[in-house]
Amino acid sequence: MRIAIMSRNKRLYSTRRLVEEAKKRDHEVQVLDFLHCYMNITPASPTMHYRGEKLPEFDVVIPRIGASVTFYGAAVLRQFEMMGVFPANESVAITRSRDKLRSLQLLGRKGLGMPITGFASKPDDVPDLIRMVGGTPVVIKLLEGTQGIGVVLAETRKAAESVIEAFMGLKADILVQEYIKEAAGADIRCFVIGDKVIAAMKRQANEGEFRSNLHRGGQASLVRITPTERKTAVMAAKAMGLNVAGVDLLRSSRGPLIMEVNSSPGLQGIEAATNKNVAGMIIDFIEKRARPWRTATKGARG
Repeated sequence: MRIAIMSRNKRLYSTRRLVEEAKKRDHEVQVLDFLHCYMNITPASPTMHYRGEKLPEFDVVIPRIGASVTFYGAAVLRQFEMMGVFPANESVAITRSRDKLRSLQLLGRKGLGMPITGFASKPDDVPDLIRMVGGTPVVIKLLEGTQGIGVVLAETRKAAESVIEAFMGLKADILVQEYIKEAAGADIRCFVIGDKVIAAMKRQANEGEFRSNLHRGGQASLVRITPTERKTAVMAAKAMGLNVAGVDLLRSSRGPLIMEVNSSPGLQGIEAATNKNVAGMIIDFIEKRARPWRTATKGARG
């Protein structure tokens, strides 16, 4: 197969590993910095150009789209879909999962567990918004934040009110969520491919920090997940319509709670913690599923 990998940097670990595993299986691979792609949008014969040349036909495209460039990355991916190229993850599923509010509403519609979450544009009563999610402490998140940036733990009502009012004064969209104390600064990253969790790791925040993201210094280790956690992760990926996803869960007294569903999960932490060839499993999945013009995944709506 001829495979295109959409990535801003071919030296990134995840990109390098996908290239390695694809070449091991004798596939032809090209890494495209998709911000340099430009499109001829026509119903007759849509084409894609890259750095001054028309791109050849591809069988598969693997999107590795960062949150800050989701809009243009999704547009490039849609163009590939218009050309009949099979996407490892579909453009609509990526944009769906990147919208934190929309994704939580979709998960809620499916009846999946998640922290109690409040959202408001101009709440007349900020204390009532805090009470609505169970009172302090609360976690306040910027809708556009990634890798733990723009996430604040407010331990008192006054601190929560001050942070919420400050964000709203900057016209920033925020979510207010209950704080899951029993998670103790840890979460579970479940790596889903197709209908299976193929690897899982525990991410533990450093002392004095509640954010467990590896980019914030969190430590990753192998973990055994329960059947309920496994089922929740697979259902969350399906709710978004993602074939490949990193589903982040909190362990709570009422069962697993979904924090986030990531459409471009990193491979370095999960491969190191589990000693599994996750990149190879992604290529194996593509080999089994890729067909021209097959883009839709079952189960996702909205």
